[in-house]
Order: sequence, then structure tokens, then C-alpha cells
Amino acid sequence: MFALNRSPSRSGWRLSVLALCLGLGLGLAAGAWAQDAPAAAPVQVTAPPPPRGIGLGAILDLARANDAQYAAAVATAEGGREKLPQAQAANLPSINATYNPKRSNNRSSEYSGGRSFNANSAALTITQALIRPANWAGTDQGELQVQLAEQQLQLAAQDLLLRVSRGYFDVLQAQDDLAAAVAQQDAMVQQLAQTKRALEVGTVPITDFNEAQGRHDIAVAQRIAAANELESKKRVLERYIAQPLPPLARLGASANVDLLTPEMQRQLVADASSNALQVQIGRTTSQVAEKEISRREAGHYPTLDLVGTVRDDRNQNYGQFGGSNTREASIGVELTVPIYQGGLVSSRTREAIADRNRALQELSNAQRQATLDAEQAQLGVQSGSALTQALKQALISSETQLRSTQRGLQVGVRTRVDVLNAEQQLYATRKDLAAARYKTLVATLQLKAAAGTLADTDLRALDALLTD
Repeated sequence: MFALNRSPSRSGWRLSVLALCLGLGLGLAAGAWAQDAPAAAPVQVTAPPPPRGIGLGAILDLARANDAQYAAAVATAEGGREKLPQAQAANLPSINATYNPKRSNNRSSEYSGGRSFNANSAALTITQALIRPANWAGTDQGELQVQLAEQQLQLAAQDLLLRVSRGYFDVLQAQDDLAAAVAQQDAMVQQLAQTKRALEVGTVPITDFNEAQGRHDIAVAQRIAAANELESKKRVLERYIAQPLPPLARLGASANVDLLTPEMQRQLVADASSNALQVQIGRTTSQVAEKEISRREAGHYPTLDLVGTVRDDRNQNYGQFGGSNTREASIGVELTVPIYQGGLVSSRTREAIADRNRALQELSNAQRQATLDAEQAQLGVQSGSALTQALKQALISSETQLRSTQRGLQVGVRTRVDVLNAEQQLYATRKDLAAARYKTLVATLQLKAAAGTLADTDLRALDALLTD
């Protein structure tokens, strides 16, 4: 910084002015250089974006590709589809070839020392069933058994949908419970610190500090239990997808969980006794049992087959003329009339009738159980919806109560114990509200499953309610 020196000497005055001009020139040059020089860009450090949570539909795809229980059901269905080709084979031609090589050693007084010779025979037989009532009933039964295998696979697929949705929402609920437990613990830590400072200055009794310490310890224990529960729920879902569980999309705070109108609920309950997959399986099982009766009764009926045979016999021992070769071809029909088998056919028929009666009773039980399951699921939807609405209002009231209690503590009309109670009530209400929302969604899926209408699209539609 240059100072103007008013020296009585003229030369000193000139030197001071010169120095001032020089200083101003240097300052202007520095400013111009600073404007011309490119400014260094500020270094911006941004945190990596949080991983995007995957939705329910993506978890379902992973489970369908990796769940061992569903894979076993798929293999069972593949085996069941072979029942029809096996039954149809009885109505197709049967071709059998036989070859019987023999070598004999004949010792006789006619030939000194005896002799050895070969006697070979070969035959080709073709049999075509013409009239076999048992085979006809077996073919009809095979078609029903294939249908039964497909229905059982559908039931396994529906069970997978329910298991995945329950597991998904169980994890979300456990995450919400852990978040509430952590927030509650943080609040209790603050309350404990405030109470400790107040105790040190003598404004609160020791009982308030003990109460705050006890609430803090309980909050720590609840946080540990919630963390363990979350890990347990994750393991269940990981078993379905056979890999570590990726981050899940969360249920939006404003998402509407009331997906079924009362009329839709009543219709699903009414359809359950006829459309539930368990009922369809029971109905098909009884039809299979009915065909088994026809197949067993057919043991009393005559059968007619078309039989063709080509035979070649070669015998080197044919008396004094040496060996002989015989070729024979024949075709004709073969009628078999069963007369008596020791009561075996009648016994097997009575056994089949008993199995049919058992299947009918199981069908009746399946219909009643389907109606009961649908009614219970409907109650779950209704109670979950009503509980969600009530807890939303209760949450607002709990937040208002906490604020009022905190102000009351400041003016001396409330105690710290009252604040602790209000905070605990707030976090409990938040936890119950989250659980009620998940309960409503799961009950909705259960109601559709009880009516036999649950499909992949129902789970994928729930992705619209989820957020990252």
C-alpha cells in the first residue's frame, strides 16, 4: 500500500506521485491478468446415487428361475404329462420278436455214441387291439391325469406367488420396524442426555433420570431385536431366489392399498367354491377315480385282438431224413372271454369305488375350505383397510400429542416421563400403521388366490405402488 507523502520537497512530491501511479498500474494489470486467465473449476464431490430397489415382479422372476420347490413341481408336471402317451400305447400295435436257439445232445441205441443237433426258432408277432374296453377307459383316464398334472402345477405357481409376496412384504415391514426402532433409540438418547444435564443442575429428580435410562435400554434392545428379525426375513426370501437379496423397492407413503371394492370382494368369495385351484384339482381327481372304476369293471368283458405271426423253425434232427426248415405266416383274430379270476376283478372294482367315494368327500372338503379361506381373506382385507385408516388418524394425533407434551414440559405442566410416553406411542403407531398396510396387500392377494384368479399380473401391478 502506498501512502501519499506531502513532503515540502518538490522532488519528494514527484517521487510519491510516481510511486502511486506505479502501484495503480500494477494493480490494474494484475486485475486484467486475473480476468484473462481461466478460472480453476471448483472440484465437486458427489456421493454415488443409492442403489435402485427392485420391485416385486423382478423378485418373482428370480424365484421362478431358482426356487427348488417350484422346480420340483415343474418336474412332477412333466412326469404327469406322460400318462396320456402311456394310456394311448395300449391302443396301438404291439410288435414282438422272439428267437430261441437250442442245441441238443441225443444219446440213443439207434446211433452209436449218440448225436448232437441244433433246433432254432424265430418268430415275429404283431398284435392290434380291436375291442378292449379297459384300454378305452385308460385313455380317457390318461387325459384327465394330464389335466390334473397341469392343475397341480398351477397350484404350485400360485403358491410361489403367495410365498414371494409374503416374503417381500415381510422384509419391507421388518425394514420399517428397524427404522422405527433406530429413530426411537435416537430420541431416547437425546432424552437421556437432557435428563442427565437437568439432573446435574438439580431441576429434575433422580427418578426421571432412572426412567429415561430404562426407556433408553429398552429402545436399544428393541433395535437389536428388529435388526435380527430383518436378517431372518431376508434369509427366507433369499431361499426362494437362491442368491443374496438385492435392495428392495419400498411401499410409497401415499400408496393406496385398498385395491378391491366391496363388490369385487363379494364376487371373489362367491366364486371360491367353484373356481379355487384346490377345488379344480379335487374335481379332476374324482373324475380320474370314476374312470378307474370303468377300467376295473372292464376286466369282466371279452376282448378281441388282431394277431399276425411270422415264424421260422430250423431243426437238424428229423429222423433219417436229416434236418428240416419250417416257415409259417398267419393272421387272424383272437377272442378272449374272461370266465373266472378268483374274484380279483370284483375286488379291484370295489377298491376303485371306495377310492371314488373318498375323492368325492375330498372335493366337498376342498369346496368348503376354499369358501372359508376366501371369507377369512376378505376379513383380512376389510380389517386391514379399516385399521389403516384408523392408524393414519392415530398417527396424526400422536404427533400432535408429542408436540403438546414437549411444550408442556417447557412451561412446567408436563414431566419428562410424559414426553417419553408420547414418543414411544408415536413410534408404536408408525410401526402398526406400516404393518396394517402390508397386511391389507397380502390379504388382497390371498383373496384372489382363494378364488383361483391370482396371476403374475397381480404382483406386477403392485410395482406401481413401490418407490426406489
